[in-house]
Amino acid sequence: MLDQYDKITEATAFIRDRWNRTPQVAIILGSGLGGLSASFTEPVAIPYEEIPHFARSTAHGHAGQLVCGLLEGTPVVLMEGRMHAYEGYPLQQITFPVRVMKRLGAELLVVTNACGGLNPQFRTGDLMVIEDHINLLGDNPLVGINDERLGPRFPDMSAPYTPDLIDAALAVARHEDFVAHRGVYVAVMGPNLETRAEYRFLRTIGADVVGMSTVPEVLVAVHSSMKVLGLSVITDMCLPDALEVATVEHILAVARAAEPKLRAIIQAVVRAA
Repeated sequence: MLDQYDKITEATAFIRDRWNRTPQVAIILGSGLGGLSASFTEPVAIPYEEIPHFARSTAHGHAGQLVCGLLEGTPVVLMEGRMHAYEGYPLQQITFPVRVMKRLGAELLVVTNACGGLNPQFRTGDLMVIEDHINLLGDNPLVGINDERLGPRFPDMSAPYTPDLIDAALAVARHEDFVAHRGVYVAVMGPNLETRAEYRFLRTIGADVVGMSTVPEVLVAVHSSMKVLGLSVITDMCLPDALEVATVEHILAVARAAEPKLRAIIQAVVRAA
């Protein structure tokens, strides 16, 4: 049986047969945020199911394909949709594409998500630049025998989100005149949304937003010595004393409406890469 390193090598070789550039930036798009690839030139789209050892994305609002091409003249590899633990995939499989994008040559990971707002100062449709996270998934993609070819046994997490990139993202928001906060993202398993009591708990432990993704990918990116920028779109407010029913349709609609803000930040970061 192939070990993880060999699987990464096989998937990387498959992609290079389809696209022979070396990406500088890797991007993961969350729920309802799949329109960025329309800005690519010379795009090459590869469905996940064609790539060796990639899992299929089954979540709403996720196209499930890898798009390679030029964005702002920079070679970029982009995931239109991701995998989640609630789909039944182990975290090593969920984060496998990050390993492959790193092997392709990407040194910077931009990861996006749709999330629920816990901080009462936030509003639906706002962006949050992630400055830290809390892992409540009950698992970690780095568990198991460590392969030193992929990264160190005990990666440092004092600054998982690159400070210079946080500042750059907030500067774009100020220049373009839209709201972007900085804050803490907490990852939970899902797929159900949380109870009122759980929202109170998550806010009490220091979270500003809550979601069901991102943290595993960031852990692997840091393990791989990649720079990281995390961007969240607040699609619904999770205030326990004023809680309204959230629907997938509403969440996706808010995410799509906020996409131009995300695009402005991502394109600026890619230009500077």
